[in-house]
Amino acid sequence: MDQGKLLAIAVRAKSRARMTEIPAGEISMEAGVVGDSRGAPGDRQVTLLDVAAWNAACEVVGHDIPWTTRRANLLMEGLDFANRVGCQVRIGDVVLSISGETDPCQRMDDQVAGLRAALEPDWRGGVCCRVISGGTVVPGMAAIIENSS
Repeated sequence: MDQGKLLAIAVRAKSRARMTEIPAGEISMEAGVVGDSRGAPGDRQVTLLDVAAWNAACEVVGHDIPWTTRRANLLMEGLDFANRVGCQVRIGDVVLSISGETDPCQRMDDQVAGLRAALEPDWRGGVCCRVISGGTVVPGMAAIIENSS
């Protein structure tokens, strides 16, 4: 079991829109992070990114880049997501099931040259999750990765 915490929350109002950080987030089985355009039920309802992985990618490209450039919903600290498909992430009442790696796409290189390749090793691009149970999350909340039951 890994323990960490939630650092930040971001949503996008529509596809290709800029990510906006929000002070608190409601997560539901129907909408993912409420207010985010990609939250429909499925394996990519909520995306998580670990800050250490993001910082490693930024170091590779030689730029300090805002985490929202990655377009993830939740920025986490202290959680290793590599090869954790099927495990669950618990943040308060919220339970998310890791369904796969968030593969970096061309949009990363469109923003910063070399970012896509920098995100590819060791699951640096984060993970996609399906919502198992919803609730309210705020930065600073503890987060735990558990094996699925």
